[in-house]
Amino acid sequence: MSKVVYEGWMVRHGRRKIGRSYIHMRYFVLEPRLLAYYKKKPQDNQLPIKTMVIDGNCRVEDRGLKTHHGHMVYVLSIYNKKEKSHRITMAAFNIQEALMWKEKIEYVIDQHQESLVPSGQQYISFEYKPGMDVGRTASSSDHESPALEDEDDARRDLLRRTTIGNGPPESIFDWTKEFDAELSNQNSSNQAFSRKHWRLLQCQNGLRIFEELLEVDYLPRSCSRAMKAVGVVEATCEEIFELVMSMDGTRYEWDCSFHNGRLVEEVDGHTAILYHRLLLDWFPMVVWPRDLCYVRYWRRNDDGSYVVLFRSREHENCGPQPGFVRAHLESGGFNIAPLKPRNGRPRTQVQHLIQIDLKGWGAGYLPAFQQHCLLQMLNSVSGLREWFSQTDDRGHPIRIPVMVNMASSSLALGKGGKPQHKSSLSIDQSNGASRNSVLMDEDSDDDDEFQIAESEQEPETSKPENLAKKTEEEPALNIDLSCFSGNLRHDDNENARNCWRISDGNNFKVRGKSFCEDKRKIPAGKHLMDLVAVDWFKDTKRMDHVVRRKGCAAQVAAEKGLFSLVVNVQVPGSTHYSMVFYFVAKELVPGSLFQRFVDGDDEFRNSRLKLIPLVPKGSWIVRQSVGSTPCLLGKAVDCNYIRGPTYLEIDVDIGSSTVANGVLGLVIGVITSLVVEMAFLVQANTPEELPERLIGAVRVSHIELSSAIVPNLDSD
Repeated sequence: MSKVVYEGWMVRHGRRKIGRSYIHMRYFVLEPRLLAYYKKKPQDNQLPIKTMVIDGNCRVEDRGLKTHHGHMVYVLSIYNKKEKSHRITMAAFNIQEALMWKEKIEYVIDQHQESLVPSGQQYISFEYKPGMDVGRTASSSDHESPALEDEDDARRDLLRRTTIGNGPPESIFDWTKEFDAELSNQNSSNQAFSRKHWRLLQCQNGLRIFEELLEVDYLPRSCSRAMKAVGVVEATCEEIFELVMSMDGTRYEWDCSFHNGRLVEEVDGHTAILYHRLLLDWFPMVVWPRDLCYVRYWRRNDDGSYVVLFRSREHENCGPQPGFVRAHLESGGFNIAPLKPRNGRPRTQVQHLIQIDLKGWGAGYLPAFQQHCLLQMLNSVSGLREWFSQTDDRGHPIRIPVMVNMASSSLALGKGGKPQHKSSLSIDQSNGASRNSVLMDEDSDDDDEFQIAESEQEPETSKPENLAKKTEEEPALNIDLSCFSGNLRHDDNENARNCWRISDGNNFKVRGKSFCEDKRKIPAGKHLMDLVAVDWFKDTKRMDHVVRRKGCAAQVAAEKGLFSLVVNVQVPGSTHYSMVFYFVAKELVPGSLFQRFVDGDDEFRNSRLKLIPLVPKGSWIVRQSVGSTPCLLGKAVDCNYIRGPTYLEIDVDIGSSTVANGVLGLVIGVITSLVVEMAFLVQANTPEELPERLIGAVRVSHIELSSAIVPNLDSD
């Protein structure tokens, strides 16, 4: 019998063919090569209900929080990217247990990616059904061996741990998804802001209160600048996250600005529309109370931190309420990041940002009203700190909040907006005691999963064997750029709009020559290739293989004996957009890392093509969502490589990942106010390949969707 890596009771979460969700308690067993679950704890040779072979092709999806009869569970989905129809979905009522399983499964996956499996010893997954021959095993011959996954050893599984949701409906401002990127914390650990954009306004109740110093073109009189409270709480990130996400009776004990709230709509496991009534104590007999309807998105980063983002949004089931002024939350949220323990006690840095327009005459003509209310809301961080410092009973697992739909019951208010004895909260507190009543179906045989397949992560990386010794790449040579053109204008003016220019390579940090020993990164410096043109296209369908367009920059480069790398970033939607970058060079250096990337197979390309994003100008939410962490594109989204005699085209399908698609939805919505920089490079993994060099980098400023043109791609 194989050694058991981990085992225990978990929740089976799925959806029947008629569309209704179900959850059952099942006993899961994780072995070095197999994940299986049973109705009861297995004994002797008991057959499992379902199994899945765990190998280097497996991935773990974090599907966030799902609701079943008002109960919320944290859902994980395990699948094999080569057998997309076969997956196992499991869930837990507490975050820590779900994360423990996620860690254990990914550990097993890592073990398979570190060593090649001998041919003929792989296993296939199976699902036991009545009548199946009990003598049949779960193994069969397979001559393919999973390839090694070559990633940064310090963060080797970071890029596989992708937060995935179903995405919000089109009517909702789609800012709620993101690449699996963390904020850079090389010089300032867990700081979610750059100090040059913030100034310390005051210290209050043990918190530092900051005010944002970003320049804005227009700020309504009633809308405050963004303010942030930063404090340290002696509790784990999971404990704080549980309180921040809840709207039950415990919220009255730490958030003095909370009146009540409800779930309006659950968009997916990471996104929800909420209704929230504020309890502001600034002359309540004169000033009308405020309420909010907003989108809440959350994610967990791989360093154990949590990010919760807010933004106001209209919703058909959450219109204006009589007797309330609907405030507008421009941006807001929490950044909950772990710190080193002190004296054996956990410590967490909590940052709470708010930029809000409280509306009404009071906000417009009484600045003290806006300032007072904002500080009252930010003081919830000190409320969190005091709540944990005075709470002893914290040994129980973190229980995820239980939410009910707003339409299920109306808000109960007394005179003056005070809550009545009858609970009008979003938490059905009586359900906590009857949690097991939801699981009366334990002996049911209904374990079918009927779920819409979500975007699969891309093929794992492979480590090439017997690599040629690296030849040092030369800097890009001077090329006459006057013969190249694209429909997006090139302008080096700092304040220019709807244009592009070449980014300074020193804006990006890459792996240095000694990275394998000291993990040190250095400014990138000169590019390997010259960016000569950028095209901005639109069409009713996705635009593939754009190099075939007659007269494009890559064809002009071929006529001059130059080599081109073409990156086609495809943005899906009712109208499809493509931003195409044309990089050219005199020739490929034989034996160089870049030459091996160009002439290598797709697995090697997926394992090495890296993107480093930057957002020099943009809202706090966009900067938070995009981040600045390098991303292996071939692991995050589908990349289609087209190798021609004098070019390599890379079609990057953003729509293949709900994470990337969601972030692009956020960016597209405010693209005219953004300045975005992107650097492309080939990841170096060995001392011979180091230091890393940028292929090229581009800066696009304030792009107008209307400036995109429809290309003629009929020419071959």
